[in-house]
Amino acid sequence: MANIEEKVENLIKKKIEDLGYQLYDVQYVKEGQSYFLRIFIEKENGSIDLNDCEKVNDGINDLLDKVDYIKEQYFLEVSSTGIEKVLRKDKHLEDNIENEVQVNLFKPMELLGKKIKEVQGVLKSFNKDKIILQTENKDTLQEILIERRNISQIKTVFNWDNVE
Repeated sequence: MANIEEKVENLIKKKIEDLGYQLYDVQYVKEGQSYFLRIFIEKENGSIDLNDCEKVNDGINDLLDKVDYIKEQYFLEVSSTGIEKVLRKDKHLEDNIENEVQVNLFKPMELLGKKIKEVQGVLKSFNKDKIILQTENKDTLQEILIERRNISQIKTVFNWDNVE
């Protein structure tokens, strides 16, 4: 499915930029019996509304139908990235070095004597095999190495305490 995502991304990226938005990500997934092509967009001021999604949907729909990369019936969804962005690509990780992230794991790892499947901390670095998070425990900073093959999802963390 990654091949379809790459093809779709290459196809629609310029059109989305011409409409005044940035393409953040493309996901092609099967949920139950249905397939979904999800297009995530952003714009300079950061707030995407329903009209923006409709404008992008209308702008890319004919392109997608014309090339017909996806043979099965699917639902096209265009949306914002949301407040807490999912980080799927190296560029997403690079853009979030020194930011707070939440990492969900496929299998638990041992941390401070406990088995955990979710860890939150500051993203310090990454490579193709691992990421390094800095976490705080009882006023002590520690770095945690997490193998990327054990990561089910990484997303940014929005600090709700700073909202007025």
